[in-house]
Amino acid sequence: MIQTEARKTLKDAPIMWRRINSIGIILDCNSTYATNLGYAKSEILGKAIFEHVPKDEWETMNDSLKTWFETGKVTDRKITFKRQDNSTFSGLLQATSLYDENKNLLGSNTVIFDLTQMNDEKIKEYEEFFKESIIRLNEIKEKQYENLDENSKSEYSGLKNMFDMLSSINLKELNN
Repeated sequence: MIQTEARKTLKDAPIMWRRINSIGIILDCNSTYATNLGYAKSEILGKAIFEHVPKDEWETMNDSLKTWFETGKVTDRKITFKRQDNSTFSGLLQATSLYDENKNLLGSNTVIFDLTQMNDEKIKEYEEFFKESIIRLNEIKEKQYENLDENSKSEYSGLKNMFDMLSSINLKELNN
């Protein structure tokens, strides 16, 4: 996929990010997502989201998909994720929808917090990253948005919605 200026904010982000299509196939992810799951990015793209959760979590993941279809977002969904080595971690999934210029659903931007790594230092890192990303997206809106093609505008809007949602989360509550 083409890296828009908006998506470049996610390249080396501290958060686990993936983009899925409307049927749960992973279209893109960042290096943090791939590394935390123990895969190369090329091994993840084109796979179903169900491949990264243990079988006993498929129903939970399916419920998350249903919620997303019905509401356009998923917040604070606890799901156990499975790494390539079959070890697991407790994750918290947050997802927002991505639409085309005609308001047709394209997929979601999904962020997963590894709850086993949540500590004050990590929370501070996340909060700083959210602030910096919103500033960067605001700069794109101000200087480049009018010249973007429809796909790039859609990308921008989807990521802006995601970062707005993420910045409203009280991460300290997740730590409990």
